[in-house]
Amino acid sequence: MEYIYAALLLHKLGQPVTESNVANVIKAAGASVDEAKIKTMLASLQGVDIAAELANASTAVAAAPAAGAAPKAEEKKAEEKPVESAAGLASLFG
Repeated sequence: MEYIYAALLLHKLGQPVTESNVANVIKAAGASVDEAKIKTMLASLQGVDIAAELANASTAVAAAPAAGAAPKAEEKKAEEKPVESAAGLASLFG
């Protein structure tokens, strides 16, 4: 994960995401550098527009709360049903 964070930090600062820059960020953070992980990450980032991907991610995050609101409404409906059925039972004994 630290390699991805390093790439994001470099991108945010306008620096090129290269092996040496990523390694320098990792070293500066006090972690040991795994060159194979850096090479693998850079190979997977080849041709990726980081800015566009971040924009897509923020759009997905903005849509998430709307999707998360639906289960809460369903929970309220589930809570209301026992109250209604209890009122029906009370009429039997009233």
